[in-house]
Amino acid sequence: MNDHFDRAPGAGRTRGPSMDPGLAVNAKGAEAKTAVFNPREPLRQPRTIHPFPESSINSAAGLPSGDHKTLSSPLQSVSASNASMDSVVRTSTLSASAPEFVPFGVSSYEEPAYYDDSESYYSESSLADTVTDFLDHLSSSPGSFDFDVENITGMLNCWVTTEELLKELVELIFTQSTAIPNFAYTGARLCNYLSHHLTLSPQSGNFRRLLLQRCQLEYEQRNVAVRGNPEVQKKFHSFVLFLGELYLNLEIKSGKAPPNRAEILLLALKDLLESLLSHPVDANLICAVKLLKLTGSILDDAWKASGRPHMDELVQRIETILLDATCSRDVRQMLLKLVELRSSDWGRVCSAAATSNATPDNDPNYFMNEPTFYTEDGTPFTAADPEYAEKYQELLEKQDYFHEVDGENGNEEYDFEDEMDPEIEEAYENFCLESEKKRQQ
Repeated sequence: MNDHFDRAPGAGRTRGPSMDPGLAVNAKGAEAKTAVFNPREPLRQPRTIHPFPESSINSAAGLPSGDHKTLSSPLQSVSASNASMDSVVRTSTLSASAPEFVPFGVSSYEEPAYYDDSESYYSESSLADTVTDFLDHLSSSPGSFDFDVENITGMLNCWVTTEELLKELVELIFTQSTAIPNFAYTGARLCNYLSHHLTLSPQSGNFRRLLLQRCQLEYEQRNVAVRGNPEVQKKFHSFVLFLGELYLNLEIKSGKAPPNRAEILLLALKDLLESLLSHPVDANLICAVKLLKLTGSILDDAWKASGRPHMDELVQRIETILLDATCSRDVRQMLLKLVELRSSDWGRVCSAAATSNATPDNDPNYFMNEPTFYTEDGTPFTAADPEYAEKYQELLEKQDYFHEVDGENGNEEYDFEDEMDPEIEEAYENFCLESEKKRQQ
């Protein structure tokens, strides 16, 4: 046995008819001759190419699947496949300079959904989808308005080529601006931009004229809407606030003169405020307060410039409502705050003298906001009293010191009644009532 230890594994053995797929039946059906391993020859490495199924071999060579002839080896099948591919390349009609590529199996090629060859046609359904997506994007990201509005306007100038499409565009923007909370401001800015940059101007009117006509339809229903059900009132109130934003943002340009606001919107806002105050329920009064907080100073200045006392008349009506109407406590508080705001010129402050130039000699109110101290016998003195100047400064420094200490310890006092809004106060009271009920249970 030692004589056979130096041979390679498998050496000296013989095999029967080989099952190697490389030995196939020839065209006449005769078997190939059986191969015998050399006794001193080591086993060869296994093949790395797996045998191909007969159907794939025949298809690669261009033979029908039922043909009785097969290829003699997988290597020959690869050669036949390459030959077949070469013939396909030679007969192909593809070209690198072709105007378009149509994938195999596609009968026709559809143009992209943006432009046709003339870049002047866009389907109505696609226009609606694209504008709606753009408005939703502005609603969620209003900060991108300046970056995106120029691009969308350029595309709209290519797409909106008929009067029907222009009316549809106006309706889409109007609906979005009055239906989505907090979009009225962005919608008004978009309307102003499009009114100056959309080039289509049919006989029925340009973008701004069609927009004002659409607002006119809602304006004419004002007396019915203020007395409608809550849904009708809510829709009408959204329109009122959008019209207020439109008045502030829509610019009317004429020649080289500076842009002006739309006078027709000024008249419309007056009528809308009167309609809201004519039916003083809480929802209408809240809408009137919001509109006056938004546009009150601008409306007041415009009416004063033309000598019309419309704002005085509106404030008188509000004061009458405070005396007679049965509005809720919170709404009454809102109306009182509005009257106070108007009496302070809508919160605008006009300083008589600059702080840097103010002195006790030229400003009579120089010491107005300074604190007042008292001596041991009860005599008051302020910073304006020169004989107590040193004592006053000493007391003032002590007051600042104790205030800082109290602030560090969290002992500062706040007047919650003055700071809490009516809505917050009502919510706090409801919370206290609910907490009391749960404790009693």
